[in-house]
Amino acid sequence: MMRYLAPLFAFLVLAAFLLVGLTLNPRQVPSPLIDKPAPKFQLNQLQESDKIMSSDDNLGKVWMLNVWASWCVACRDEHPLLVQLAKTGFVPIYGLNYKDERTTAMQWLKRYGDPYTISIVDSDGKVGIDYGVYGVPETYVIDKKGIIRHKQIGPVTVDSLEKTIIPLIKELQQQA
Repeated sequence: MMRYLAPLFAFLVLAAFLLVGLTLNPRQVPSPLIDKPAPKFQLNQLQESDKIMSSDDNLGKVWMLNVWASWCVACRDEHPLLVQLAKTGFVPIYGLNYKDERTTAMQWLKRYGDPYTISIVDSDGKVGIDYGVYGVPETYVIDKKGIIRHKQIGPVTVDSLEKTIIPLIKELQQQA
């Protein structure tokens, strides 16, 4: 009898873990970088390749870093929202063009609109690795001290903007 109870018990434990896992949101993967300094970078700008942008350039302001690529289908889903948000001037949005071809990326922005204050080129994906990018698109909210306060995995949605990102940015903008 005990011979059959041990495998049955193990099966029930595994089934319980599976059921709990099915209730979790796969877009809410906790990032070890939340509340930690954003990784430093110095990258060439997309539109003006002779100019460099550094992560330190944004110290003192709240900003968003959106990881995107022209080959990313999901980026097209969020792009109209980013363009709309950029038009309000509420927060500067910087683009991290991830593992993309410069000319293709520039054509993509020309076709769909350019919401970015500056877009920088991460052609080899090293900065993306430093930021723990799982896939494209991902968006980070970074505070005035250069601390990552939020990571959005997957496309920015109306819901994520209204319920999480905009309230967080308003709160961070009010801090000294």
